[in-house]
Amino acid sequence: MRLDDESERAVLETLDRYAGRYGAKDVDGVTELFADDPDVLLIGTGADERWLGKTEVRRQFVRNFSEAGQTRFEWISRHVAAAGDAAWVAAEAVVHATVDGRELSIPLRFTVVLEHGEQGWRWLHRHASVAAAGQSSGTAYPAGSEAP
Repeated sequence: MRLDDESERAVLETLDRYAGRYGAKDVDGVTELFADDPDVLLIGTGADERWLGKTEVRRQFVRNFSEAGQTRFEWISRHVAAAGDAAWVAAEAVVHATVDGRELSIPLRFTVVLEHGEQGWRWLHRHASVAAAGQSSGTAYPAGSEAP
């Protein structure tokens, strides 16, 4: 089911805020996009990146930003669907990061589940994955990983 145009714009604006705050390495700003719900879940690209609750979600962004000199998030495609007060986005993106002095451009598959409430659209779930293998446990980016 599709959202009305205004609601779809509001959902996509959360992704744009995410991209801007991610690029600014704004841990609190990125974390603020998530709902105040103990079941908020973030799954990242690393084998150990599964975080439950907003405090754990914040920990992931602290790690991401501490490992990268510069970051920039670029949306390639985004598809929004909804049912009632829930919406989900399937997207493709590229995160550009400087890690250990190397410029990386990492293509991501990205999904977000959102809920509409008193504070507007808030993220309940975010999952990012890399199509190719190559990320070691304990790191936020596949830099320095061995080829499969």
